[in-house]
Amino acid sequence: MYDIGVMSSRTPPIRPVSVTVGFAASGGGGVAYAIVRKADGASESLVRVGFRCRSLSALRGRDVAYAALVAVAKELLRRELACVELRTADREIVLDLEQHRAVPQALMLPYVVLRCALNRFREARVVAVEDEVVRDLTARARAEVSLGVAA
Repeated sequence: MYDIGVMSSRTPPIRPVSVTVGFAASGGGGVAYAIVRKADGASESLVRVGFRCRSLSALRGRDVAYAALVAVAKELLRRELACVELRTADREIVLDLEQHRAVPQALMLPYVVLRCALNRFREARVVAVEDEVVRDLTARARAEVSLGVAA
């Protein structure tokens, strides 16, 4: 009697692409910069995307975070990436997504749009990080916005 085993029809897991995002906005436009680091860790690229967002001061930048992550997610989908880990300094957006928290009325639509964009990936997660890469990308975005050339 031979034990031939069973071949799995499941596809092997894909390691997510790490995408570190920094962003800024002013007036009605913003810009997001992202470092896209492939799972092999050896290849990375810089992505710049503009986005539209009317920033409301009462939301303390959360609306900008949603608009920036949606713009980056759409660009990653356009590039046909399947599994991503979006890394952002915005801890509130991560908590909103993880805990399905109630968001202010002004964030309901951006929340739904971001969730829909993330659902288009095979696998996607958003994590909060505070590292030099995020700070550098954010500084770059702020500089561009302050010059008035964003989006």
